[in-house]
Amino acid sequence: MFEGLSNRLGDIFGRIKRRGALSEADINTALREVRVALLEADVALPVVKDFIGRVKERAVGQEVLRSVTPGQQVVKIVHDNLVEMLGGEAQEAETALNLNAAPPVPILMVGLQGSGKTTTTGKIGLRLKTKERKKVLLASLDTRRPAAQEQLEVIGTQAGVPSLPIVKGQSVVDITRRAMETARLEGYDVVLLDTGGRLAIDEELMAEVAAVRDIARPVETLLVTDAMTGQDAVTVARNFHEKVGLTGIVLTRVDGDARGGAALSMRAVTGQPIKLMGTGEKLEALEGFHPERVASRILGMGDVVSLVEKAAETIEKEDAEKLAAKIQKGSFDLDDMAAQYRQMRKMGGMSGMLGLLPGVGKIKEQLKDANIDDGMLKRQEAIILSMTRQERRNPRLIMASRKRRIAAGSGTSVQDVNKLLKQYQQMSDMMKRMKKLGKKGMTRQGLQGLLPPGMNLPPGAMK
Repeated sequence: MFEGLSNRLGDIFGRIKRRGALSEADINTALREVRVALLEADVALPVVKDFIGRVKERAVGQEVLRSVTPGQQVVKIVHDNLVEMLGGEAQEAETALNLNAAPPVPILMVGLQGSGKTTTTGKIGLRLKTKERKKVLLASLDTRRPAAQEQLEVIGTQAGVPSLPIVKGQSVVDITRRAMETARLEGYDVVLLDTGGRLAIDEELMAEVAAVRDIARPVETLLVTDAMTGQDAVTVARNFHEKVGLTGIVLTRVDGDARGGAALSMRAVTGQPIKLMGTGEKLEALEGFHPERVASRILGMGDVVSLVEKAAETIEKEDAEKLAAKIQKGSFDLDDMAAQYRQMRKMGGMSGMLGLLPGVGKIKEQLKDANIDDGMLKRQEAIILSMTRQERRNPRLIMASRKRRIAAGSGTSVQDVNKLLKQYQQMSDMMKRMKKLGKKGMTRQGLQGLLPPGMNLPPGAMK
């Protein structure tokens, strides 16, 4: 979502950091460019004015002008103020949904039609079920849109989260009462109430949502809004907050090419935190919103914490222990290699993982030239699965005729098979070197010890 803004700010700060000293005029010029970049990214004008004012107050002071690394100091000031704009450190505790109430806890989902509200309701249901171990009931209050109630029922089935049985002809108020009563009688922890949307805000919509709010008395009222709608999303958030009262915002489609201004403006305009982000179409594609991490992504500093969290969620402890034991014995085979490819795909593929690493923004063009293709992981896994169990355990058996058979079975070429076998050999050699070095050797030699004999790391690579 923030790619355009990140590239612009990266260029601006790249020029600043190359200078040994900065004058007040240099900082003013850079901040003018930052202002333009934020406005082009659809950040609301009052928010931009306030942001630039706060940054300038600190950046033109002695803190920067007399600093040993003035460029780095400016970037730090911008980073700190971005974090503050997005909610500050205090929001870290607010990003979790508030479930501190007597069950069943009502959560009201509001928003315009087409914002992804129904899908997001299912995603939150799955998140609460798997991460919070809560018994969740989904209830659709959308009686206007054709098949809206059936849509939530289907999503609930996919997520393994029960939904309120549909009774045709019931009013929104009656469905709300029935949902809360069912949840009380059947021992549910949380009720997610998916309200109906409209193409635009009107009095009828607001009256309906207010009636549901008064009956359910929700602990959380979440506005679901599409990150692609830009400034309109800020207007919608303000209106819903004034008429209904929001406790949080959920941004959808942040994996698209939205310019990101809505996310940067909403906290400042409504005073309510962005709690969750929809990062894809899958029901599992929902992340907590962390201001510090998002600010780091915008400024090209990466998000290693999120990468580690993804690894922790997708990698089974038992599998990791088995792999570690195999490495210790030096018996890493093609089945293990295929398992690693599957784990990488679960974590978002090569492009998804690289996007969270610090400094990758600076080499995006080189990465494009390298033709990193996430489909390659699937193709390589297909090649391995086209082998017999014996071949996977002992790749030395794979000669010319077997390579042709494997290529035909996986829909690839013999060259692709050769490339995979070469990669396997390199990984296998590295595993053997790890075993040979042991913990003490790894500590002494680091990355250099893993490289083939005669190959050296470039100067400064270990710094």
